[in-house]
Amino acid sequence: MTLPRLAVKVYADGAHLADILALDHHPLVRGFTTNPTLMRQAGVKDYEGFAREVLAAITGKPVSFEVFADDLETMYAQARRIASWGPNVYVKVPVTNTLGEFTGPILERLSREGVSLNVTAVFTLDQVSRVLDCLDPATPCIVSVFAGRIADIGQDPVPHMQQAAALLRPHPRAQLLWASPREVLNIYQADAAGCDIITVTKDLLAKVEFYQKDLLDFSLDTVKMFYRDAASAGYRIELG
Repeated sequence: MTLPRLAVKVYADGAHLADILALDHHPLVRGFTTNPTLMRQAGVKDYEGFAREVLAAITGKPVSFEVFADDLETMYAQARRIASWGPNVYVKVPVTNTLGEFTGPILERLSREGVSLNVTAVFTLDQVSRVLDCLDPATPCIVSVFAGRIADIGQDPVPHMQQAAALLRPHPRAQLLWASPREVLNIYQADAAGCDIITVTKDLLAKVEFYQKDLLDFSLDTVKMFYRDAASAGYRIELG
């Protein structure tokens, strides 16, 4: 497998510890992200315990963990606590709470205090601009724009992400992340659009091996898969 030279960095997205440990050795993976939903789906019961297990193993790459409070002051307190878990931690803070209140006041405080942030659940360009206005230029920050979900509404996310990338250019410590990808093509789209990072699940990352695979070979492999699976299932059609 020979991949193109990508400027965009791939971060593995998930919450299964075994997968995280395995993907730490993947040549494309440059960091890790997770969120409370993924952790719940993975059966994580002890939030901090899980995070500390991950950080004990992943020491040389950035890892993002998310606050889950809904009022700004508790979000702030959780963010400070999460940031204390390790020097490679980015604290994920949603762009609003569940009431739609912009989290800007705590983003500004945390960034000023040197907390590396990953501002998540960002969708609009206005949100991107408002987040950037809150950042201390000396503090690293990731702005996670959910390009995959923008595509879900029938809107091409590529021009949207290009505009977001343009907004981030005057902010050298801020990185644009293409969140919630739907297919491997999104990795190459994110790279071309000027994104700094894209999150990729384990299953999606496995498909990277198909890069520039011969289409006739792919066709034959697919036919073989259908034949093998039908045989394994023992399907029969009576032909009279």
